[in-house]
Amino acid sequence: MKYILSFLTVIFASAAPAQTRLPSVLLENLAGETVDVRSVLADSLPVVITFWSTACKPCLQELDAFAEHWEEWQTESRFTILAVSTDDTRSSAKVRSFVSANEWPFVVLLDKNQELKRAFNVHAIPHLYVVDATGNVIYSRIGYNPGSEMKVLEILKNQ
Repeated sequence: MKYILSFLTVIFASAAPAQTRLPSVLLENLAGETVDVRSVLADSLPVVITFWSTACKPCLQELDAFAEHWEEWQTESRFTILAVSTDDTRSSAKVRSFVSANEWPFVVLLDKNQELKRAFNVHAIPHLYVVDATGNVIYSRIGYNPGSEMKVLEILKNQ
């Protein structure tokens, strides 16, 4: 099973993203405020967008890996991580406690109605995108294998 998942990750990682630009979609942040997803581009930095849920173990492993490397990576390449929870309205309270307990240093948005997920045509999670500072999607990957976050860092260093 592990080999099948690795194979599928390689196949889907090289697939062209369905969405080529970061769309303007309104989502809720953890403070309950409505924000436009495109506002993450205000700092003119590349953005890593990862779709996740509290029930997805590989998603949580990926976010933990990013959190573990966060400070070190910020010295190598300035960027933002936008962690988009795909949990529905009923389980969104869990998202707040997950983020608080893990002290993730990311921007976390709640996609309770799956609007951004649909805009990006995301069918499986974790699903990661790298968006350049102008809003163009430059990389897409479905799934997570330990160590695959290093590929993301390499892409970010070239921005």
